[in-house]
Amino acid sequence: MKVNITETVLRDANQSLIATRMPFSDFEAILETLDQAGYYSLECWGGATFDSCLRYLNEDPWERLKKIKDKVKKTPLQMLLRGQNILGYKHYPDDVVRQFVAHSVDQGMDIFRIFDALNDFRNIAVAVDETLKRKAHAQGCICYTTSPIHNLEKYAKMGKQLEEMGVASICIKDMAGIMGPQEAYDLVKTLKESVKVPVFLHTHSTTGLGPVSYFKAVEAGCDGIDCAISSFSGGTSQPATESMHYAFKQFGYQTGLDEKTLKVINDFFKPLKAKYIASGLMDAFVMGTETDALVYQVPGGMLSNLIAQLKAQNAIDKLDEVLAETPRVRKDLGYPPLVTPMSQMVGVQAATNVLQGERYKSVSKEIKSYLRGEYGQAPGEIDPALIQKVLGDEKPITARFADTLAPEFDKVKEELKGVARNDRDVLSYIVFPQIAEKFFKEREERTATKVSYSIVKK
Repeated sequence: MKVNITETVLRDANQSLIATRMPFSDFEAILETLDQAGYYSLECWGGATFDSCLRYLNEDPWERLKKIKDKVKKTPLQMLLRGQNILGYKHYPDDVVRQFVAHSVDQGMDIFRIFDALNDFRNIAVAVDETLKRKAHAQGCICYTTSPIHNLEKYAKMGKQLEEMGVASICIKDMAGIMGPQEAYDLVKTLKESVKVPVFLHTHSTTGLGPVSYFKAVEAGCDGIDCAISSFSGGTSQPATESMHYAFKQFGYQTGLDEKTLKVINDFFKPLKAKYIASGLMDAFVMGTETDALVYQVPGGMLSNLIAQLKAQNAIDKLDEVLAETPRVRKDLGYPPLVTPMSQMVGVQAATNVLQGERYKSVSKEIKSYLRGEYGQAPGEIDPALIQKVLGDEKPITARFADTLAPEFDKVKEELKGVARNDRDVLSYIVFPQIAEKFFKEREERTATKVSYSIVKK
């Protein structure tokens, strides 16, 4: 049996361990080698990479994708797309979602792993449809979580819904690494009996359960897993690529990976890891095993960002209190899975509750939007007292929120004449307006400096 392995070092491992701060220049030299390793796919875009490129790395995320594709010729490129959220933190109109998918394909994206934070599949339908229209691979996600309202029957129903939407494969997305081996076996087995499309599993090493859960998932028929090259594995990242390959090989499974090439890749990333540790970018906390995550269910990317935020406020001593408050906030909100953007929203609200010394003294605009129904249907019942406190007599909407949004792309494109260089700039601005505007301005300044230098040199 073949076990397909996706390499995450350029996206999720990077995001989980160093808050997505790895610039293109740090990994450019290894791209052609990554292409020769035999991976099923190379996850390199989406998630927080888009935001981080614009906000911290002074990189155009679209150009980054194109430059990766120019060097990776054989291995399919994969991204994480938040459905109607795209890569931002709110819902965008359908025309923007379609434009984003179309331009992503044009720049080289092959596999779109598409999810909705609430498993409200109305919010991924447009992204899936456009991906299929563009002849790319649409992988629909089930965001895994545990709660009094989540069970195998419910997950099987989700799998059938995704298959009926036309997805090419399904991914179980265990963003917090809370899935145990029995749960992995049972869920994969249930899905394989319910759907005909391939089933993949994504997890993290946060709780230490990742490797054994992967093994039981494959025993149940799982078609593929996500791993990270060993120097960027473990902790809040994924299980190690080389270790999983070694273990599966002993039991007669094929991965298609070349061990010598994997060593070259790992040797390349070792000094980068040392550099990030020395700079403080890679915090020791995210590199260990945290079984408390089985209680608070905080995903790796959320945890690393939460630590950074508390440090910035000189409140890192409050981390344990914030983590304890997180499941309480989640319960109040109807047990949403803790995945972007819900993980950030719940985490920020938990931190606010702790730092202000009073629960819901202030509520973020994102949480208010969630309570209004703008993110979709909550999995369970939201605390009525919280709704009353925040919304008063306002009634939450029950329709798909994107149906209430007017087309936006052409309007913004007209407004950005003379500022946006192309349609991709327009999309960057729509998703992250203030950050993109700053990036455009600094890009023009850099261009002007280069021109001036060139003239002086001549």
